Amino acid sequence: MGSADVQQPRYRIAIVGSGPAGFYTAEHLFKQRPALDVAVDMFERLPVPYGLVRFGVAPDHQKIKNATKAFERTAGDGAFRFFGNIEIGRHVSVEELRHRYHAVCFATGAETDRRMGIAGEDLDGSHTATEFVAWYNGHPDYRHHAFDLTAQRVAVVGVGNVAVDVARILCRTPEELGRTDIADHALAALAKSHVREVYILGRRGPAQAAFTNAEVRELGELAGADIQVVDEEIALDPLSAAAVADAGDRTLDRKLEILQSFVGRAPGGRPKTLTLRFLVSPMELVGDEHGRVRAIRIVRNELYPADDGTLRPRATEQQQEIPVDLVFRSVGYRGVPIPGVPFDDESGRIPNDVGRVLDRVGGSIVPGMYASGWIKRGPSGVIGTNKPDAGETVAAIAEDARTGRLPTPAHLEDAESIVRERQSGLLTFDDWKRLDALERARGEAADRPRVKYVTTDEVVAALRGT
Repeated sequence: MGSADVQQPRYRIAIVGSGPAGFYTAEHLFKQRPALDVAVDMFERLPVPYGLVRFGVAPDHQKIKNATKAFERTAGDGAFRFFGNIEIGRHVSVEELRHRYHAVCFATGAETDRRMGIAGEDLDGSHTATEFVAWYNGHPDYRHHAFDLTAQRVAVVGVGNVAVDVARILCRTPEELGRTDIADHALAALAKSHVREVYILGRRGPAQAAFTNAEVRELGELAGADIQVVDEEIALDPLSAAAVADAGDRTLDRKLEILQSFVGRAPGGRPKTLTLRFLVSPMELVGDEHGRVRAIRIVRNELYPADDGTLRPRATEQQQEIPVDLVFRSVGYRGVPIPGVPFDDESGRIPNDVGRVLDRVGGSIVPGMYASGWIKRGPSGVIGTNKPDAGETVAAIAEDARTGRLPTPAHLEDAESIVRERQSGLLTFDDWKRLDALERARGEAADRPRVKYVTTDEVVAALRGT
């Protein structure tokens, strides 16, 4: 056996997507050595890596972004390659990947928002939270989106962490935002914002709210906004009180204590007001004669026990109209189909069995195809939740390798030759490291963590200048 044969990893794995799920999958694959000798190629549509950490984590939550240190260690493995600015289905097909790798794992996340399904949802001034988050975080696809921040009143529908992030960014002072890595275009626009009132609307009660304790605690500590709640909406209904008592969950108890601390809080004279509402659902977005949002009509809910044991909201006869000029919905997320990959439109996920892709829900395994992260399990958990999830998928890959169920690639040709031929703008992880250093240097000069290059053209121009 020649030396080239000895050095060649036995298994070649492609990962599509470079967010936390993708990097945790690569990390787990490398931990399978020596039993599983692998080389990993990661394909990313955008010019830069890290997905949700770069484009989803709020700019005022820098500590959460430290997760990238582990990703950098994974990328430093000699058997890892990053192919940025490569779109699957455009520069290379899924079928071409399957012909060149023993396994292809999809870790593309949940890229779109679910709809509320109410009248007026498409009025001017009605947006998804994902669009706004991507815009202020400098996602290339959303650089030129526009949000009318001359609006004075804003409703954020949903009580997950993303909804809270949107509300908090709207309430931050320009000075606070100026110390973050928020995209420059968003910083300039938010500095001129006319927003004075922000409402967060949750359809169930405080005990069922999805935001974390750290997130809701921050809302009560904002320098630029007073927080208020509706007393009767914070009080637990009998069913919720019983469920909380039975749960014995100290974290949940603490969340309720934090919310209770907002009851009766006297205004501090801050320029903005943030109001938390519970047990209300949007019924309609009401427009003006120009087709713009002028109000949101909500209905008061009550909770009832569903067959699955959870407490579900049910509309009452009580309705209210809140004057608002801008609405962001954050009511759930779903994945986007990938050409050549099975997709379940109902759930917005790739059908799978512990990470093995199925040809349909409940169907047969597609050999050599896997899924990890939100595109696999749905949009749940925090960044770290993707690590054990990726471990489950990698365990399936390792088992299939051990039992001889991984397909043998039909072509020995390296995929890099294809993507370089078809995309002259391919970017490597070394390119990213240079860009990262440039962004950090710009940030240091401005007393900020980093100043981002946003569009692909900006990234390429910056790299050419070094």
